[in-house]
Amino acid sequence: MLAGTSPVEEEVAAIAGGLLAAGVGPGATVSWQLANGWPAVALFRATWRIGAVAAPIHHRAGPADVDALRDRLQPAVFVTTEQDIPTGLPLHAARGPIDPASVAVALGTSGSTGTPKVALHTHRALVHKARTMAVVHDLGPDDTVLMPAPMAHISGLLNGVLLALTGLRVVPMGRWDPVLALELIERERITFMVGPPSFFVSLTGAAGFDPLAVRSLRQISCGGAGVTPSFVRSMSATLGCRVKRTYGSTEAPSVTTSTLDDPAERAARTDGRPVGEVELRTVDPVSGTATAASEAGELWVRGPELFAGYDDPAATAAAFADGGWFRTGDLATIDADGWLTIVGRIKDVIIRGGENIAATEIENVLEAHAAIHQAVVVGEPDERLGERVCAFVVSAQPFSLAECRAWFADQGITPFKWPERVETLTELPQLSSGKPDRAALRGRLSPG
Repeated sequence: MLAGTSPVEEEVAAIAGGLLAAGVGPGATVSWQLANGWPAVALFRATWRIGAVAAPIHHRAGPADVDALRDRLQPAVFVTTEQDIPTGLPLHAARGPIDPASVAVALGTSGSTGTPKVALHTHRALVHKARTMAVVHDLGPDDTVLMPAPMAHISGLLNGVLLALTGLRVVPMGRWDPVLALELIERERITFMVGPPSFFVSLTGAAGFDPLAVRSLRQISCGGAGVTPSFVRSMSATLGCRVKRTYGSTEAPSVTTSTLDDPAERAARTDGRPVGEVELRTVDPVSGTATAASEAGELWVRGPELFAGYDDPAATAAAFADGGWFRTGDLATIDADGWLTIVGRIKDVIIRGGENIAATEIENVLEAHAAIHQAVVVGEPDERLGERVCAFVVSAQPFSLAECRAWFADQGITPFKWPERVETLTELPQLSSGKPDRAALRGRLSPG
């Protein structure tokens, strides 16, 4: 070991040397299917050191999905738990300058339908995010991050791999386990966590949950569907820390959030404000013209953190508008002073009798009910109306359609938006990212 180097650095150097010995060079792809842990972090760093492309595959992906991704990625080296990570003569530094515009990582997007896309991020974009993430989340040398989100996802990459590169202490979790998470939070004095709402619902509902065990938590960042104002308020109270909403995607990571200095209630009601150099605008998805402040439209994003494109040129061309704007497919409003609120996905708008209903709006109303822990709303096909509003709710007690519609009446919600079918579940089906699987829920619908 070289004087002053850490065991992790020695592991990175040995893997980089092994990849070179295996014939991996700049621009080649290195892929692996490993759970969160320091071997995965070391593979990222070693791959980048030789100018290659890191292409992690979710550790729970099935054989068919893995084979399909390998066919698309064509990795020069593929590592699994059954195949040793190659090592060789240590390489402690890159042999020459790495082109900042070259691709650094290829990430499969998570989606509820269709074949996932592969998003490509450059070294320049990752360096930008590494420099801004700690500032965005108000993190310093006294913070410790618990990272249960897979490092094959953008959240795991940003908050597990990149934050570790900035010197922050990161504790990786191989898979989400709420009981283990409680132990780790208390033992490791975790101050910051990132994850979907389902993580924190299960954490607070875990056997033996005690607010004293999580007293070190200072801040939690949540993104994705289900991060409603009521969720933020209840989790903030239960966990005794700041819970905030953050918006981003595989293609445009962490573009809005709030800080500890922002008003807590405004942070609960919105998805935050732009961070760094990112630009936002909302556009009418039909006419392509900009919408007025607080008027819903498709969110377009532009900034240095954007991905370079997909592995499919046609998909890349369709994703971008003139001027380098990325079409997110999300419906949003932007206040006059820049605060963003996601109100749904274009494809998740329910069209009932010619009226457009944003699923997220209905989910927010449902989750404000004391009996509802989580809610997902989808459109149920209907011969007369086109679609009806169907609500899937997680509740500890029965929640009837009559009770649901009485609640909507009490909240003053326009009647055509009221759910016409309610299904109570013990838990929601999830994608590997932790997001609700809306396609699976639609598959449960049958005439009734």
